[in-house]
Amino acid sequence: MFSAVIALVGALVYGSADFLGGLAARRLKAVVVTATAAGSGLLLLLIAAPFFGGTWNREDVIWGALSGIAGAAAIGLLYACLAIGPMSILSPLTAVVAAIAPMMWGLLVDGESLASVGYVGLALAVVAVVLVGFVPGQKTVRPSALGVAMATGSGLSIGAFLILINQTADSSGLIPLVMNRAVNAAITGSIVGVLMLVALRRGQSPTAPLRPHRAGTVRRAWLLAIACGVTDAVANVLLLVALRDGQLSIVSALTALYPAGTILLAALVLRERIALVQGLGLALAVAAGALLAIA
Repeated sequence: MFSAVIALVGALVYGSADFLGGLAARRLKAVVVTATAAGSGLLLLLIAAPFFGGTWNREDVIWGALSGIAGAAAIGLLYACLAIGPMSILSPLTAVVAAIAPMMWGLLVDGESLASVGYVGLALAVVAVVLVGFVPGQKTVRPSALGVAMATGSGLSIGAFLILINQTADSSGLIPLVMNRAVNAAITGSIVGVLMLVALRRGQSPTAPLRPHRAGTVRRAWLLAIACGVTDAVANVLLLVALRDGQLSIVSALTALYPAGTILLAALVLRERIALVQGLGLALAVAAGALLAIA
């Protein structure tokens, strides 16, 4: 029960990080937001790691680093597929694949088993992921093969991140997450560096890629990006705690409900209306969480 609750809370925190990142991306380039968030998250994890203890060993360092590569790939593919659209199809597709891939790994490879009520909960969670991730108000457009491939790749990369982090030993503390965030920061930071070099070659200021889209929003843009990274790091810690206490199949299904956090914050802060289908998804998410908590 504890792991299910922590996983659900972690999903909401992940959604909150996405909300903050989305606001920051309205003012800064998405890759700049991602790199800044990776840096602030890494700093928080470095500060917190000694309090969690942990023993450094090669295996856990490698698993953590590989999960960082998977995480960077997931973000890149997600942004790319959402840019192609339609979001109403590709967004829930990404979330469903992200839920099912590690869920099946846990059940078929790791040999996890659940009570009957647990399988009902998993089914409800998958349906909830689709409904919560649905973006209403768009005309029905058939997605391209490239868009579907990128959405599937993003979902598989998210699933790979969960599977890889789950391979780490309990004795490693937050070390795998530190490596994850360090690799992520290195990849996204390198991309920002390339953009700065390109700007320099074009005769522009090397800081041009770092400037906000609108004047007068410099401090707010950077604060949002930093807050996104801190919030995402907290979500990662909650995920790690849930994985070490519970089963991958349950934790992955509940973590995939992260859009719920974004939707709720958008409704509270931006006064965006929650669509009926999304409200139904939120209700199913609560029901799925309750069933998985007692599975």
